[in-house]
Amino acid sequence: MPPLIEDHALVGDLHTAALIHRRGSVTFTCFPDFDSPAAFASLVGTPEHGSWDLCPTAPDAHVRRRYLPGTLVLETTWTTPNGQARVLDFMPTRPPGSGNPQLIRIVQGVRGDVPMSSRMLIRFAYGKITPRLVRHPHQFGGDRYAALAGPDSLYLDASTPLSEHADGNVEATFLTRAGEQQVFALTWQPSHLPAPPRPDPAAALASTLSYWSDWSARSTYTGPYQEAVQRSLIVLKALTYAPTGGMVAAPTTSLPEEIGGVRNWDYRYTWLRDAAIALGVLALSGYLEEAAAWRDWLARAVAGDPATVQIMYSIKGDRDLPESTLPHLPGYEGSWPVRVGNGAAHQPQLDVFGEVLDAFHLAEEAGLAPCDDAFALQSALLTQVETRWHQPDAGIWEGRGPERHYVHSKVMGWVAADRMVRRIESGRATGPVEEWRHLRDSIHADVCAQGYDPVRNTFTQSYGATALDASLLLIPLVGFLPPDDKRVIGTIEAIQRELSTGNDGLILRYRTNGDETGADGLAGDEGAFLACSFWLVEALTMIGRTTEASELFEKLLALANDVGLLAEEYDCVARRQLGNFPQAFSHFGLAAAALRLASGEKTAARDEALGLDTAA
Repeated sequence: MPPLIEDHALVGDLHTAALIHRRGSVTFTCFPDFDSPAAFASLVGTPEHGSWDLCPTAPDAHVRRRYLPGTLVLETTWTTPNGQARVLDFMPTRPPGSGNPQLIRIVQGVRGDVPMSSRMLIRFAYGKITPRLVRHPHQFGGDRYAALAGPDSLYLDASTPLSEHADGNVEATFLTRAGEQQVFALTWQPSHLPAPPRPDPAAALASTLSYWSDWSARSTYTGPYQEAVQRSLIVLKALTYAPTGGMVAAPTTSLPEEIGGVRNWDYRYTWLRDAAIALGVLALSGYLEEAAAWRDWLARAVAGDPATVQIMYSIKGDRDLPESTLPHLPGYEGSWPVRVGNGAAHQPQLDVFGEVLDAFHLAEEAGLAPCDDAFALQSALLTQVETRWHQPDAGIWEGRGPERHYVHSKVMGWVAADRMVRRIESGRATGPVEEWRHLRDSIHADVCAQGYDPVRNTFTQSYGATALDASLLLIPLVGFLPPDDKRVIGTIEAIQRELSTGNDGLILRYRTNGDETGADGLAGDEGAFLACSFWLVEALTMIGRTTEASELFEKLLALANDVGLLAEEYDCVARRQLGNFPQAFSHFGLAAAALRLASGEKTAARDEALGLDTAA
């Protein structure tokens, strides 16, 4: 049986990450960075494309997993008829620019005897390149194998003997007894350098636990969904690239939005929209350091010409992200193509200006010190809105069809102008406030005149269209209209009617067209978009339907896997997660909805920052 997406957990070191299946297999890992080629790619291929299994040899072993509280250290407990053992999986955190990425797996005996095995097959370049294996026995016990190919090398250190098999697997079979442990550590480094020192797993575990515990303790969230919010915030931090402050949308590529379909994209890049919204949530939760790092990343990425700003960049700020396919990989459950790179990088998506300026506003309202350079950048970005807001664009969902006058894009243009006006009015900066007020009012009037259907009492996906779009739920959330406005209530109710998946109450982004090519330029369907469903929770709370909002939020929480992780989408028929995993968009949606619910129908931290009265 292929591994379910939701059967995976995440470990990471703020440079890269690994997905580990509940049965003990590492199925996707890129070294040394999030967007590097994968050395384990079985998740979008087969085990022959790279994987690392570590589990009991008994076929009837029972498994239970959790993260150690407040950390990204995964604990998997195996119970067999003869005993119990646990595995601690983690990637040691380290300062940017120091050390090498490592994946450490510690097997500890709890009771009785548990026969275990480790089986590793390394395949560089997304499963395409077979490395040369070299054995390096340790002087004081243990074993080491090096896998070398081109610029890459991976060193596997083990406290138990290893053996190489003809098929390229490096294996170990051992007995775990109560009170004993075995350790496996995989270290990447450039192949031209000398072999790295043997890791110190005990010290690495202690420092990693300390790092994550200290980071989690900084959260200011104290609401009723503490565990779920903390896990989501940890995920957002784990998806942040420490050297630059950029945040990937997800650590995977090509996990499908429809099983067997073509909606498979590479999400290992930094979308301005995703990162801005996520950093806004982090700032409202007490993490101003991350907001400052992202502000610096953005200034470097935009460089000296905001007119050429892109919707996404690499984690290091690169602009060229050419999209290609990997024909040697069959895809997750036959969902092909498997893509690397992303052709949407150069799409015009005018909403990103609003999301970026909104994030700056929220971060400063939460306590981030203003920066003159940042204000100059914001002013330049607003100039782009002033020049381009009346143009069609590709929209928030990056359709591959014709450009349109998307309502959400226009609304976020209004947000961009509104936040700059608010900054001037607060006395934190000076600027052409009358000019910006006029821009804000012009966009508002245009949207209300051309993006609203008075017969159905709802805003529409684009000017002149009848289709709906879940991004319209953001209209009250960003303050474009008050929540008690009849057009807001009508839009929320229309989305519930026309974009709902059924009794679950989950929401689609928009309606697709099955086997026929839809308005987004793609054939096929997709699951319910989890971030949109969390937006609905917020919108229902704002219009006073808090019981309904809480019930939907509880349904959404129940969709998370056993360790609290969410993918991009959910298949309400097959009852499974879909899309890249774990998804930042879903997790900041969860955290934002929890913040909203924690304050009930009256107000929320975001609304306080915007000076809004959200009482229904």
